[in-house]
Amino acid sequence: MARQSISLTEPNDKWLKSQVDSKEYSSKSELINDLVRQARSQQKQIDWIKAKVTTAEQSGFTEETKEQILAKSKSLLNG
Repeated sequence: MARQSISLTEPNDKWLKSQVDSKEYSSKSELINDLVRQARSQQKQIDWIKAKVTTAEQSGFTEETKEQILAKSKSLLNG
């Protein structure tokens, strides 16, 4: 496992210590690794949403009303 040295602001250090003190995590390292995993997961979701938005933007615009779009979507789902 890679070993790193980081500097933290006082409020962040206090928060990390409080999480460890509350027995939520056994160490600051465990907590930081969990935070990084969460950030990576969120980034995957953001990337997926960006890809969907890009695809939608590239497909162009429609003159249909939202009611027409909804009816069309329902008919496609119902076969």
